[in-house]
Amino acid sequence: MFMLLFLVVVMAGCSVSRFIPEDEYLLNNVNIRTSDKTISTTQMQGYVQQHPNSRWFSLVKVPMGPYLMSGRDTTKRINRFLQRIGEAPVIYDKTRALKTRDNIEAAVRNMGFLGAKVDLVEKKKDFKLNVLYDIHTGPRYHVAEVDYYIEDTMVSHIVDSASAMSRLRVGMPFDLNELDAERSRINSLLRTQGYYRFNKENVRFEADTTLGNQRVALSLLVDNALSPQGTSRLPHRQYRIGDVLFQCDSTSGNVLRRNVLHVKNAIRPGELYNEQHVRETYSNLSALSSVMNSTVSMLPDKTDSTRLDALVAVTTNKRHAFNFELEGTNSAGDFGAAVVLSYQNRNLFRGSELLNVKLRGAFEAISGLEGYDNENYLEYGAEVSLVFPDFKFPGISRDFRRSSHATSEVSLMFDNQNRPEFHRRVVAGAWRYRWSQHNRQRQHRLDLVDLNYVFMPWISRTFRADYLDDASSRNAILRYNYEDLFIMKWGYTFSYSSQPLSGATGNYGTNAYSLRFNIETAGNLLYGLTSLMHTAKNSSNQYTLFNIAYAQYAKGDFDFSKSFRFSPDNSLSIHFGLGVAFPYGNSTILPYEKRYFSGGANSVRGWSVRGLGPGSFRGQDGRIDFINQTGDIKLDMNLEYRSHLFWKIDGAAFIDAGNIWTIREYAEQPGGQFRFEKFWRQLAASYGLGIRLNFNYFILRLDAGMKAVNPAYSDARHHFPIIHPRFKRDFALHFAVGLPF
Repeated sequence: MFMLLFLVVVMAGCSVSRFIPEDEYLLNNVNIRTSDKTISTTQMQGYVQQHPNSRWFSLVKVPMGPYLMSGRDTTKRINRFLQRIGEAPVIYDKTRALKTRDNIEAAVRNMGFLGAKVDLVEKKKDFKLNVLYDIHTGPRYHVAEVDYYIEDTMVSHIVDSASAMSRLRVGMPFDLNELDAERSRINSLLRTQGYYRFNKENVRFEADTTLGNQRVALSLLVDNALSPQGTSRLPHRQYRIGDVLFQCDSTSGNVLRRNVLHVKNAIRPGELYNEQHVRETYSNLSALSSVMNSTVSMLPDKTDSTRLDALVAVTTNKRHAFNFELEGTNSAGDFGAAVVLSYQNRNLFRGSELLNVKLRGAFEAISGLEGYDNENYLEYGAEVSLVFPDFKFPGISRDFRRSSHATSEVSLMFDNQNRPEFHRRVVAGAWRYRWSQHNRQRQHRLDLVDLNYVFMPWISRTFRADYLDDASSRNAILRYNYEDLFIMKWGYTFSYSSQPLSGATGNYGTNAYSLRFNIETAGNLLYGLTSLMHTAKNSSNQYTLFNIAYAQYAKGDFDFSKSFRFSPDNSLSIHFGLGVAFPYGNSTILPYEKRYFSGGANSVRGWSVRGLGPGSFRGQDGRIDFINQTGDIKLDMNLEYRSHLFWKIDGAAFIDAGNIWTIREYAEQPGGQFRFEKFWRQLAASYGLGIRLNFNYFILRLDAGMKAVNPAYSDARHHFPIIHPRFKRDFALHFAVGLPF
């Protein structure tokens, strides 16, 4: 498809000139040049008022192609259609270019280069024109001294007490952006100290640039407040909170207990007005599942002019919500369907408790399994969770409750799977906490206790004879994952984003980074108790609980991603992920649910899910490779160039590398053990293109990957499919929701 669109542009390129009026030019390129490394040309691009036609991946002007294929007669439907989906050629506007030059010049002068000049250079060729904004900075001015003049002694004391946070210092560049940031800081500081009516216009600067040698004497002045009559100035007034009133609009029938609003309210009677407490109140209320919207109004107290009454008003959501989902499946030609019915109660006990109930049923018509009864796949299960809108834990301080968004969750789950080969049952329960801080940039999750019980009530004779009881197969991993097992774990996850997340797309297309790490352990408490009590062991030399072996392991994961934004439509994203899990004590093998796999839409995209590794291992038995192609160590490295194409369609070009490995050597996974001296030779690599349907809060993604380096083969022809590609062997297509990282 990309090649086809490229050819469209090439074929239409000769017709660009007919859309260019006489004596005018197509704006072909806009560049900014400066020899001063302290000036970011990328930042200066924000002052450019006219940009050339957009390019896919910063290279090809594909969006203009359909427009160029249209005719001038707009009464024809085909011409209107082509012009609507295409992008009209951008005609150079000299007036906007001069305005851009002036804006860049002003911006550079504001950075302290008071004598800066910007030249507008036009280069014309045929009907095209390239624009260069050439920045000549001259010497930069620096602050030689800083003086403060604050009439109000109380305001002066507050500003002085927080002087360590000041952005002003001797020797700093005379940057007006820094001065404005200091005005905002002082304004925010005072509005947290009771000064409700203070604004940044009360803070101003005076600068003396006549000292010589590009030195500046800087004065910061904070004026007193203007009197109501506007004839004199008076000291700024501090306000305290009087009464805090609550108003709940429950026309939806969803009645919320008043004490919930009291708990989530951060504005306290008798305290100085604090703008931060108002923001925290908004944030706390918006996190409640039963609240649709909220407002906080500050009203003058009728009896005391130094007090403000706060009115906290909320409108509630509908209490009940139902959802129905239907999905189709196709596994190796076996068709099936799944149905999910879910129910939400957003205010179970009138305290904004969120009850989730989910029922799932699935069916798949299985055929061609030789040696098994003619039985189809049937699954049904239920999951129930109850989320409380606060931290249900003793000893939590009031300050922590104010500054964080916390939830406590209890959940129960049962899943029943019947296959021709076996029947499997899973029962799980958990108690966990989630909380976030600082505009939700830092997020925490603590699984205080997480219990899983997996048991196999029935295994067919054929499956048992082929894989579990045959000593010659020596498939310890497979046998371990078809035994009854108990897992009791705890875990902690921390994630951070350098800017507040916005919707489902997060930091997509921004200069931002995020990191995440997770640690969990299982079985340590049980191992201590059973070994202390000298309980009996099973035939595999494992301690048991109620005659069921329990898992013991430690697992840690780390992920880092960073985006580099080149233009409004183009960015580069990188990702690094590492995970290590180690079974010990009561376990020699990780449970299947805790093992790593590679390949798929969020990993090395030249391979299908669970189709890569471990190490140089190559799967030979499609019936059990989903078990064998798992490991204890995972490494992912990804590079993705993202570009806006047209409408809500984005494109991506990517390179992926990574693999999985086992810590121990297993006979059924030859070549899968991690070794420092050779793991780098076992890294798989792939490349490809992707399409994203981007609705800001929802992204559908289709990625097409091709294998580049395949560690499963040692001969050059198969090890480097990038040199000898075979579409049927090396191609993988992935459909997913959301970004890969």
